[in-house]
Amino acid sequence: MDLSQKRKRISHELTNSQPSRREAAPSCSTNGQAGGFVEGSILRITMRNFLTYDHSEVFPGPKLNMIVGANGTGKSSIVCAICLGLAGKTAVLGRGDKVGLYVKRGCSKGSVEIELYRASGNLIITREIQVENNQSTWMLNKKHSSQRAVEEAVKELHIQVGNLCQFLPQNVCKEKANFLEKARQRNERNKLDVERYYMKKRHLDRIQMLEKKKPWVEYETARKELEGVKKEREEMKKKLKSLKEAQEPLLRKIRSVESQLQPIEQQMKELTAGIRDASQKCKQKHDQLEYRNKEVDDIRQDLSLKQTEEADRQKRIGHTQLMIKDLQKELQNMGSMEDVTPQIEAVNADLRKIQEEKAKLEGEMLDLRRDKDEAFGELNRLRNRQRSLDDMMKVKEDKLRNRFRDTYTALKWLRDNRDRFEGNVYEPMMLVINVRDTRHAKYIESHIPLNDLRAFVFQRQEDMEKFMTEVRDTQRLRVNTVIAPEESCSKRPPSRPLETLKPYGFFSYLRELFDAPEEVMSYLCYQYKVNDVPVGTEKTKSMIEMVIRELQMRMIYTAEEKYTVKKSNYSSNVVSSNSALRPSQFLTMTIDADERSQLEEQLRAAERQVQSIDQRMAAIREQQAKLDRRDNELRANKKKLSELKGKKRQLEQKISTKQDSLRQMEQNEINLQAIEEETNAKIAAVNNKKVAIMEEYLGHMQMKARLSMDKVYLALQSAGLSAEKTKLETDCRDSSSELKRAEVVYTKLDQAKNNLLATCKTLMRRASEICNMTPGETAVPEELHRAFSQLPDTLDEVDAMLNEEKTRAECFTGLSDAVVEEYNRREREIQNMEKELDDKTNALRTYRQNIAEAKERWLNPLKRLVEQISERFSEFFRSMQCAGEVDLLSENEEYDKYGIRIQVKFRSSTELHELTPHHQSGGERSVSTMLYLMALQELNRCPFRVVDEINQGMDPVNERRVFDIVVRTACGVNTSQYFFITPKLLQNLKYAEQMTILCVHNGPYMLPPNKWSEKTFIRCATRRQIS
Repeated sequence: MDLSQKRKRISHELTNSQPSRREAAPSCSTNGQAGGFVEGSILRITMRNFLTYDHSEVFPGPKLNMIVGANGTGKSSIVCAICLGLAGKTAVLGRGDKVGLYVKRGCSKGSVEIELYRASGNLIITREIQVENNQSTWMLNKKHSSQRAVEEAVKELHIQVGNLCQFLPQNVCKEKANFLEKARQRNERNKLDVERYYMKKRHLDRIQMLEKKKPWVEYETARKELEGVKKEREEMKKKLKSLKEAQEPLLRKIRSVESQLQPIEQQMKELTAGIRDASQKCKQKHDQLEYRNKEVDDIRQDLSLKQTEEADRQKRIGHTQLMIKDLQKELQNMGSMEDVTPQIEAVNADLRKIQEEKAKLEGEMLDLRRDKDEAFGELNRLRNRQRSLDDMMKVKEDKLRNRFRDTYTALKWLRDNRDRFEGNVYEPMMLVINVRDTRHAKYIESHIPLNDLRAFVFQRQEDMEKFMTEVRDTQRLRVNTVIAPEESCSKRPPSRPLETLKPYGFFSYLRELFDAPEEVMSYLCYQYKVNDVPVGTEKTKSMIEMVIRELQMRMIYTAEEKYTVKKSNYSSNVVSSNSALRPSQFLTMTIDADERSQLEEQLRAAERQVQSIDQRMAAIREQQAKLDRRDNELRANKKKLSELKGKKRQLEQKISTKQDSLRQMEQNEINLQAIEEETNAKIAAVNNKKVAIMEEYLGHMQMKARLSMDKVYLALQSAGLSAEKTKLETDCRDSSSELKRAEVVYTKLDQAKNNLLATCKTLMRRASEICNMTPGETAVPEELHRAFSQLPDTLDEVDAMLNEEKTRAECFTGLSDAVVEEYNRREREIQNMEKELDDKTNALRTYRQNIAEAKERWLNPLKRLVEQISERFSEFFRSMQCAGEVDLLSENEEYDKYGIRIQVKFRSSTELHELTPHHQSGGERSVSTMLYLMALQELNRCPFRVVDEINQGMDPVNERRVFDIVVRTACGVNTSQYFFITPKLLQNLKYAEQMTILCVHNGPYMLPPNKWSEKTFIRCATRRQIS
């Protein structure tokens, strides 16, 4: 494959610099794709101050994208940019829970911009991350937007960065390969990398000194070459002057012939214009003749139409006369018949009575419909209000479920088993307490402890013990319960009337701020004295010292604070403490119990009213049906009588109508002879006009012929002069070929001289800058001179030694300042993963309690899903000349033993064995795991997929097999975009033309991207291949 073909398949990543000028947006094609990109594919990724990057821009290809680079260079940073740029959650990445942690250290903000392909116009998503408040600003196509709008736009393109079948980041892949253990091992290996880092630094110091001497060697070589070029240029300049003097006579003859040709060519142009004008006039006359011919055809067509019309009139006259005879004969055959008029009048009287009864019933029906519509409107209004109250209660229950999962589970059990209790049992207080004004909810929640707000309230002691035995001992749920006092305290009066407290700013006691069932209110009055705790305003706070001193109440509330007053047991001193009220969390929803009871009664009454109206409407419809049947019978009888009465009258009317039509047709006779004479006269007039047009046409044709002959004569003269000019120009070219060659040589020498002069100045300036010399200083400092004396003196030797040192330094791959940072970062990650493992183990224990309820919803779809996975898994193994299958391993009701069983065989002589640490080697297990993940991903069609370092832990043979399958699958027809991230690749792998290779480099000695030149890089690579 030549270099130009390779270049088409290589995308570029620019780091720490300005963005590339490459055009990212492809043009649309007729099949809905552009350049192989599918709807939602990534065209461009731009990162600014993001993780390891100052500024980087990546342009992936439409198929498989191999992102290759040493550890710590920033491969996974690209994966993080894709996830966060497409509104993904930080939990998917597993690197940090705050989005501000992804901004480069030392920067106040960073940004990610992703351009997605879309047939109707590319979609550009921009996310700017602020470190200070850990917030993000979103833009769609350079216009400010919200995260919700970005999520909807991404969802429309079928992108799911939270789906492991589409987006498999590094931490998830490594978890599949026992990442925790490998992370510890890798960190141990990094200790050796730190030592190798300093060995590499010694080679880099030698490279730095060679790079300082190389410009001085290049400058001396260029200066000697410049002196030789100057001498050759002066000699060529003298030769060029003598050749120009010998060519002048031929040029004068050529100018003389050109002066004779110019007037002849002008005359030919004028004749050409005259010929064109005559041709145009001939065409106009020809068009006029065609128009007159069409006019004659139209006149003859009119005559033919008149003749056809007259023949048709004669036929219609004969047909009408026959019809009149037939009708008259039928009229004569009809005898006398009985008069049916009295019978018709009697039927009409009965029909009028039926119509009156139907109108009366229809009026009653309209009244009932109106009543029903009003009743339905009231019923719908009541139902909507009931749904609103139910929704408010559901919000309360959702808060309970999210905060106290065990309490919510116990609540569901209570609702299903209320018949097991003898006394009243109330749901958690936060559900049954109804604050009359949501602004006062903060007082109630601050006064009643959270443990009591989520407690169940019982009227009888034995009911509470029965409940706790079931939920706490049997179901192992952590719940709270309380029992109401035997003697009700709900109506207990306060210690002092409210009127005496109003001068201090108090407006109510806590008990008057909310409603609750009798037993619940009794418990709160007994336990927390809600009947004796006043609530005040800002006025109370402004005079709080007076309130505490004069009222001596144990607890009071102001607008935003809670005050507790205690009196010393050993002295008369009063000590008070205050705390700010926390915002309400559970009692902000207000539901009026009386309104709910009245609403249920109104609903039952409205439903009874609608049912009564329906019964009355059904009776009226039955009466209407009977009247309709009687009406149809009378109308059929009337129609029969009317047909007998009107048949004779219809015959007489038809005969009269036909006779009138016959007379009209006889009067409309056409005079064909007069029309034929008029037609001949019109044709003769048109022919006369055609003769005049033809005479003018012949005149224009003669003019065109005469002008054409004159043009031919001038063309012959022009051809003779042109031949003479051509001969002179040929002689001139022959004599000037040597002149042109001399001019080319002189131009090249002059250009070479200017280039070498500029090169010498540039090399001198560059050498001085590299050695940190002052402007105007030409002598090399003594320290550098001593160092240079130990290095080679020729450019080839310097390059050879420089390449050797660079090769040795490059052997220490993946070593930079980031290696030490990576070592410390992994230590923290290991600790976080160990903690996360403990948390997930605890969460698993809770989830298992709900497995039994969910079995019917997931088991059958799960079996179908496993069958699909097994089909893809088997197909991948067959492509490797192996066999494998996946099935669901279930153990009746023991859900903890459910699992996916993978069976494989890598040799034809063996049977399928379950994938375990005992039957297969480590490489075979890695291959099986990789192919199982690919089978999962094949089930989800999406615009692109991301897989990060999934080939870690495989031996070379199996890694090569898996790589071939990935290339074959990702580079097939109608496949999605694919990102495959890896720190290393085997040699001599099979690549596809559709692949794109993204090489990630990073470090303190990178070439600045604004000095990067793709053409220079390819030219150097070509020169190395040739040498």
